[in-house]
Amino acid sequence: MSVDELFDISGKVALVTGGTSGIGLMIARGFVRRGVRTYIASRDQARSDATAAELSDLGECHGLCADLAEEDGPARLAAAFAEREQRLDILVNNAGANARGKIEDLPMEAWDMVMAVNLRSIFYLTQQLLPQLHAAASAESPARIINLGSIGGQHIPNWEAHPYGASKAAVHHLTRSLAKRFGPEHIRVNAIAPGPFQSRLTDTTSDAVKKSVATYIPAGRPGTPEDMEGLAVFLASRAGAYVNGSTIALDGGYLAAL
Repeated sequence: MSVDELFDISGKVALVTGGTSGIGLMIARGFVRRGVRTYIASRDQARSDATAAELSDLGECHGLCADLAEEDGPARLAAAFAEREQRLDILVNNAGANARGKIEDLPMEAWDMVMAVNLRSIFYLTQQLLPQLHAAASAESPARIINLGSIGGQHIPNWEAHPYGASKAAVHHLTRSLAKRFGPEHIRVNAIAPGPFQSRLTDTTSDAVKKSVATYIPAGRPGTPEDMEGLAVFLASRAGAYVNGSTIALDGGYLAAL
């Protein structure tokens, strides 16, 4: 097998939630330009369509809409996808939410919203898309689920982010339990735990983040789209077919240096 074949993902079908910005857009762009028929989902159909049109200059991309904070959001998104595709080779559970605040001030609604988007939606979207994942899965070419966790779920930051950290730690655990459940069915489940990447939740151009990067990250820089794209392609390709149940820190050495 050549190096190109080892990392080739052309002809596959992918769904990326939160695919219109930040890390989701980085992954979606990498898939589209490698010949993956890619669906991106957000809460706004117009925004999904606009981003899909932009990415379609590189390959095939389509926009879908669902609010994954709502109880029926995962089912509605899965149904919209199933109307268009019979199989799903790669599911990227990237949609995320955050709610910072001191424990004395954090409302229950904020806690519930973070847990609904970051954790509950992953479980139920996976559940609803199992027919399509199974249709794509084989011993030679397993289907892939890539969950976006966070280094915030592996350490305690210097600010109060209780629901976010708890939700991401739970994502890492859910990744392991799903990997055990679906391994015999030829579905691989892994998680990426990013450090600082430019996104809706993190402004890597801010003075605070620049200072944090310079102080704590051995690589001396924030993550780039190429860093995220490279790991996602590895996990989705034959090269990553034996990786299962892992949470991979993509953080420039931040956790290692703690």
